[in-house]
Amino acid sequence: MLTDVELEFMIALWDIGSGSVRDIMAALDGQNPRAYTSVATVMKILDEKGFVTSARKDRALVYTPSVAKRDYEGRSLKNLSKTLFGGTPTALVARLVDNEDLTDEMIQEIKEIIETRIRKDDC
Repeated sequence: MLTDVELEFMIALWDIGSGSVRDIMAALDGQNPRAYTSVATVMKILDEKGFVTSARKDRALVYTPSVAKRDYEGRSLKNLSKTLFGGTPTALVARLVDNEDLTDEMIQEIKEIIETRIRKDDC
């Protein structure tokens, strides 16, 4: 699993597709300004962990995600379900739906997603 900072950088990289340290810095939300060397260090760690690949372009390293955002989301949800909800995805979904911050529109979207999945499984 990624640390909070690693995830922040990966989200920026997923958004831009690929980029140098400077590109990634520009894509970050700007609320937590980061030093170039800090970003470069974290990107090197992500490369070593296999979450990104790097290739030299001119004088800079260009990073590209080697793990798709959707794949990481799925892996994270499975991990969350396993560690916090006893491996029961239904408990995770029940807790999510029980959240008072969900609007009626959000609940309707969730319902439509589930109904689409059910129709897909029936085919």
